[in-house]
Amino acid sequence: MKICYFTGTGNCLYVARRIGGELLSIPQLMKQEEITITDDAVGIVAPVYACEMPMMVREFMAKAKIETDYLFFVYTYGSGFGCAFAHAALAAREAGRELDYIYAVKMVDNYLPMFEMQEQMDTVGAKDVEGQLDFVCSEIAERKKRPAVITERTYSEMARFKKMLAEPILRKETAQEYLVDDTCIHCGVCAQVCPANNIVVSEESVTFLDRCEVCYACLQNCPKGALHMREERSTVRFRNEHITLKEIIAAND
Repeated sequence: MKICYFTGTGNCLYVARRIGGELLSIPQLMKQEEITITDDAVGIVAPVYACEMPMMVREFMAKAKIETDYLFFVYTYGSGFGCAFAHAALAAREAGRELDYIYAVKMVDNYLPMFEMQEQMDTVGAKDVEGQLDFVCSEIAERKKRPAVITERTYSEMARFKKMLAEPILRKETAQEYLVDDTCIHCGVCAQVCPANNIVVSEESVTFLDRCEVCYACLQNCPKGALHMREERSTVRFRNEHITLKEIIAAND
């Protein structure tokens, strides 16, 4: 089994690891001119962004040639996932595949404009993340079928969420609005954890380009907490307790 994952703060890497198999970083795969993945089971693990999938994950699904008897998709989310299931199913269909299984695991939400990070971290016990993962792992091991249900109403909801959330939030220039305070030591960690190669760090400055994935990896993993959003609700930062900074760098650098 092979699992392709996209992670900014470690949640999806942890989920992928819990499911098992050979783990493949989507940002690393996207550096290849051609992507071919073959196995008896292939999974994609990604976070919900603005009620759909990260932009790079959508690009990956269009680019990758996946040959498998069982294709599954597992999301992580914090408060809701809207039409994310439909987005994944339709992206697979556009690439000539059908998803056999799709599920979402409720975890810490890292969306800084809406959530206090400490409050989110304090909810881990109530969310029973490990229990959810036990359930997902057992269903995938048994090759259970759980396809997405798409109706006519789904398309109107997708259009509504796109206008309300995706268009204002999922913008490639987003990071250009981030603030760098005077605690920055120009260590380059922000550039190393960025999955889109969107950050250039010199001895004098931190420069954000125009290919941001809005994953907040740079904000959440800065060792000095020196990066900020104007509208953030929290200066506390989050990384999944089971995942190290070194592992996120290895996945995204």
